[in-house]
Amino acid sequence: MSDSMERFIDEVREIVRVGGTEEEVTAKVAERLKGMLDDPGLLSDDQLMVKEGGFTLNQIHIEPGGSFSIGAGIWDVGQCTPVHDHGTWGVIGILRGTEKEESFHRKGPREMTGRVKITPSGSRLATAGDVFTCCTTDRDVHRVTCASNEPVVGIHVYGGDLAKIPRLKYDPDTGEVAPFQTGWDYAKVSA
Repeated sequence: MSDSMERFIDEVREIVRVGGTEEEVTAKVAERLKGMLDDPGLLSDDQLMVKEGGFTLNQIHIEPGGSFSIGAGIWDVGQCTPVHDHGTWGVIGILRGTEKEESFHRKGPREMTGRVKITPSGSRLATAGDVFTCCTTDRDVHRVTCASNEPVVGIHVYGGDLAKIPRLKYDPDTGEVAPFQTGWDYAKVSA
């Protein structure tokens, strides 16, 4: 693991330990993440592996006790996620490529089944060097697409082990809700 990533893990550990509101925590994580995106050796070749047929989330670090996780999120050209949520806060920094994020407003509480009304609430393009809060508990429904002619690679930091958090997919036409779990693709455990 690169020295920059090791330092970043230590910084996130301290930010999460100190705590605060989700907005305070994500702002601090985003500030630290922005400072390391220009390191060309930030990710190993293994952490940059892409699986065929869907979004790749390669594990970089899961904090013991599960208070946060860090992964390399990779969409190949033309790949798109379903409309989904995370069930926690998250910060993303783009290393390469262009990511299109479409945000949605969910009316009503977060429930594991049934139907909800979701409406588009905006979109953005993020390119190399951009860092942003992708989700907080109350602002957490989006769809992401690779919007470039090269894969989009981002560092994703979440408030928990994303593979253990129950998540939801939303049908944008019907509002139907379906639970799912995220798995880690490349999962060499960090030291």
